[in-house]
Amino acid sequence: MPNPLHAELAQLLGDRFTTSDYERQQHGQDESSLPPMLPDAVCFPLTTEEVAAIVKLCTQHQTPVIPFGAGSSLEGHVFAPHGGISVDLSRMDKILRVSADDLDCTVQAGVTRQQLDQSLRQQGMFFPVDPGADATLGGMASTRASGTTAVRYGTMADNVLTLTVVLPNGDIIQTGSRARKSSAGYDLTHLFIGSEGTLGIITELTIKLQGIPEAISAAIVGFDALDTAVKAVTEIRQAGIPVARVELLDDIAIKAINQFSNLALAEQPTLFFEFHGSKATVQEYAEMAGEITHAWGGSDFQWAVDIGERNALWKARHNAYFACLAYRPGSRSLTTDVCVPISQLAECIIKTKEDIDQSGLTAPIVGHVGDGNFHLLLLVDPHKPEDFAQAEQLNERLVKRALAMGGTITGEHGVGMGKMKFMQAQHGAGTLAVMHAIKQAIDPQNLMNPGKMLPTLE
Repeated sequence: MPNPLHAELAQLLGDRFTTSDYERQQHGQDESSLPPMLPDAVCFPLTTEEVAAIVKLCTQHQTPVIPFGAGSSLEGHVFAPHGGISVDLSRMDKILRVSADDLDCTVQAGVTRQQLDQSLRQQGMFFPVDPGADATLGGMASTRASGTTAVRYGTMADNVLTLTVVLPNGDIIQTGSRARKSSAGYDLTHLFIGSEGTLGIITELTIKLQGIPEAISAAIVGFDALDTAVKAVTEIRQAGIPVARVELLDDIAIKAINQFSNLALAEQPTLFFEFHGSKATVQEYAEMAGEITHAWGGSDFQWAVDIGERNALWKARHNAYFACLAYRPGSRSLTTDVCVPISQLAECIIKTKEDIDQSGLTAPIVGHVGDGNFHLLLLVDPHKPEDFAQAEQLNERLVKRALAMGGTITGEHGVGMGKMKFMQAQHGAGTLAVMHAIKQAIDPQNLMNPGKMLPTLE
């Protein structure tokens, strides 16, 4: 029997509506280790108005809507556990406006990080949020993404001025203005940032930009032990040294990227640094950081002296996920992250490393240690259920450890389906009830990305 919603969507979009098995498969999986859950169909809108029309039709037919960007999420955000329509925003990829005077720009949600970066650098500017993956800006806002530069420039929550959002009833709203501050009413921009598509679909963003610094330098420094590396970072942060990036890779992660990226780094816990500013201040910051790392037993700074070396270094860091998968061929990664107060970071990482060693799993550690956030890549054999069970148990212990230290169940990956079960442990029933009330008020039919983020209240 023909599906009336599908017929209406096909009439609206033509060949930009599809029920092909290939597209459904592509839109029912992400980079997580969770089994795929396919939508019934996929739409490729080009404008905010088309998104609104799609959502209105889905609401009329009481059909779930699942926003999709680049599919690089790590917790099942784009899955369709209840079927429905996947709305792929990747063709909404126009940079609509750039203001060098105001250091901001407006983009459609499907613009990717690298696409924007290539355009802006020709004009002497850059967008500072760098999650590593070439994610879409809409997806980055939806998950409140951050990454390697958050220690200096903040997360998506700090770098978005206003959003265009399609609500569950198909209405289109603007959440704010281009002004750098406002005290006019509820802060709807930050309500939708991090909502993971459960309250509406972000279709346009106005974001803050930065001028490219006069000088950028990068270096690495190795340590004999993880805890001294983390303690060195803690002291650097307490000293107020404005590092632009400071990343930690443990010895296993270094072995993996050496093999994958054809590097020859010493196979030991290693910090990757980057400093931004004038030539004089960059040198000063680096010397101050070097004195601290040396006092904690770190090696001399190994400098990436030109842009090619620097880009190769950060490309290797960004490829750590794929390097770790290649390190154990045929494996899949149950990838998880937590974030703790920086004073607790060394203890959290050391206890986690001990837990990994006792489990027998291979699980490289990488982290944005300047803001207390780190990741585990739990490498499991997809044909061994016991590997998944062991990894899930280790992940649960990690989450409980982070919460006990005053931290959070996820620093930047988001909740999705993978970490939904930990939300009550972090927030408690009362706070979750407020979140449910917001969801009910905005999306009473529970059609916007259902089955994500908010667990059923106990």
